[in-house]
Amino acid sequence: MERMILFCVLFFCSSMVLTAAPHKTVKYKQLLKTITRLETTVKNKDVELLHTPENPTDECTFTAVACFQKGTLKLQPENRQANTTFTQTIKVLKNFHFSNPGKHCESSCESYEKKTPKEFLKSFANLIRKVIR
Repeated sequence: MERMILFCVLFFCSSMVLTAAPHKTVKYKQLLKTITRLETTVKNKDVELLHTPENPTDECTFTAVACFQKGTLKLQPENRQANTTFTQTIKVLKNFHFSNPGKHCESSCESYEKKTPKEFLKSFANLIRKVIR
């Protein structure tokens, strides 16, 4: 009987470990879809250029995501029809939590080159794809 209980506990624990990683991947894939959806509703002309992290090192990934989240607050909807979708999408991106690995990054948001909102979002999507892999 004790062996059966021990087996059940071990089986349960191992199944929880196996399901934890895919949950995170699903979360990042949803974030990627959100960024893609935002690309179609964002205003790209006559707007402020945004600091755009490109190819950050592993220790700078958290800082880059924080820069992207900060930059999304400066985005504007392309037109009034897109405003509702745009607002909901920005809210999702703002509330997304990316865990800090505790590594120190030397660069700041301002150290990155400024780009248009669409280029900014493409770079954000590329970073999330890198994190998924």
